[in-house]
Amino acid sequence: MNKNFLFAEYIRYLFKAKGRHGTHSAFVYELYEKVISEGHEFYDFDELEDVRKRMLHSDATLEVIDFGAGDKRKKDRKVKDIARVTSVSPKAGRMLFRLVNYMQPKVMVEMGTSLGISALYQAKACPDATFITMEGSPQTTALATRNFELMKASNIKIVTGDFSSTLPDVLKSLPSVDYVFFDGNHRKEATLEYFKSFITRASDNCVFVLDDIRWSRGMLEAWNEIIREPRATVTIDIFSIGLVFFRKGQAKEHFTLRF
Repeated sequence: MNKNFLFAEYIRYLFKAKGRHGTHSAFVYELYEKVISEGHEFYDFDELEDVRKRMLHSDATLEVIDFGAGDKRKKDRKVKDIARVTSVSPKAGRMLFRLVNYMQPKVMVEMGTSLGISALYQAKACPDATFITMEGSPQTTALATRNFELMKASNIKIVTGDFSSTLPDVLKSLPSVDYVFFDGNHRKEATLEYFKSFITRASDNCVFVLDDIRWSRGMLEAWNEIIREPRATVTIDIFSIGLVFFRKGQAKEHFTLRF
């Protein structure tokens, strides 16, 4: 991550970003009120943050496989370092929870499980939904699974392996999806490939969530291409996260909103 690039992008974002009163869409206004705004708290949040605290205090070491590096590079990393660097932030986790709670999807997919904190925030918001999360590293999968069991998140199914091997079978098993969270490979080409793979399965009420859209110039380029996708009717930029909605009958619009 280039910090100078990120800082410059944040300044640009601040100049563009609007609040709830800067929208002229009833759907986006309500979404801002109920999802993006931090005004709505849920009793699950404290329990979910307890999982993060345990991970942040763990000196255990995991072998992590970086499939995104192109050579399946392996590296030993402490759990607390993984939790600090790769886990969804508390603010973003709460927003994801509110989004799922608001949309009530029946079938959800997450690309990039890590320690399972983001999966828990999303799956606990709609416990009757099917939630499939995908992770490349077996040892990371094992720890995430223990976190799911501890939190009694029985609706989560975890798929382990390189996305290029596991994604085709996941797609075959799903006639349609209502929610996809992309957080597993921060390269432009991979992000666009996964987006195009899932768009063929998107239901009329589907939302795609893309994390780290300003991780790099390549990720920002991918996000800008996604904004132009004709089937994406409403796109929302909240700086680090991009939201994409496929609402039939909705005029195509893009919003940059404060978060």
